[in-house]
Amino acid sequence: MKQIEQIKEWGGYLNRYTHYANTCQCEMTFSVYLPPQAATQRVPALYWLSGLTCTDDNFRVKAGAQRYAADYGIALIIPDTSPRGDSVPDIPERYDQGKGAGFYVNATQTPWAENYQMDAYITRELPALVEEHLPLLPGIRSISGHSMGGHGALVCALRNPGMYRSVSAFAPICNPSLSPWGLACFSLYLGEERALWEQYDAVCLIKAGAQIPTEILVDQGTADEFLDAGQLLPENLKAACKLMELPLRLRMQEGYDHSYHFIGSFIGEHIAYHAQVLGLRR
Repeated sequence: MKQIEQIKEWGGYLNRYTHYANTCQCEMTFSVYLPPQAATQRVPALYWLSGLTCTDDNFRVKAGAQRYAADYGIALIIPDTSPRGDSVPDIPERYDQGKGAGFYVNATQTPWAENYQMDAYITRELPALVEEHLPLLPGIRSISGHSMGGHGALVCALRNPGMYRSVSAFAPICNPSLSPWGLACFSLYLGEERALWEQYDAVCLIKAGAQIPTEILVDQGTADEFLDAGQLLPENLKAACKLMELPLRLRMQEGYDHSYHFIGSFIGEHIAYHAQVLGLRR
């Protein structure tokens, strides 16, 4: 774990690191915001999973989350969205497959399986690494994300009961087995066995009985171009949660699109939600 950047913000530090990831068999880059409280004590962490085409840089630059993290004393862990490097397979002409589109699954298909193990990286290797080397409270963590990363946040929480204290998402791909993005990536990384797809689909996991200890918070803009295109399917998430009596707070935000303007408008409320569950006060 090598630190390659440090920037002081809101009394804390935005750091960037690289390390060799055994799960993904390549060098990975991630960012961490350590609030000022981390100078004297261990703090809980909020993991942020970004969307298609993003790296760790988008959220840390565009969302404005650090000021709220500093207020509450919560670290932000911001991984990349896929494996990287010259030896990592890619489809350069497709923004929604290959590099920048890891989809937070453990790939089973050749040639993707060697590197595209993002579920294992996010839920196993990265937490172990940062909790060993940074002033974080072991096991005290929450998760959030946007679009493909919103899908990832929901699925990581549903697949790993007790690993995250709370989960939220912005415009998540709720039912990727029925979404054009999900269909493309699932068939590429996982093959054609739909039972395997359902293990990475929030709606399918909920219908199969997966539980989350707290209410799921989801914000969705009504002017989101991908909502009308059938990529996100929040209505399916709402129906599944109602069927299984799983608490969901789905907020349809009038006039907001899919961009970081939308995320920046509500990220403070999401961090406040996670902070409350984690027992933090401003």
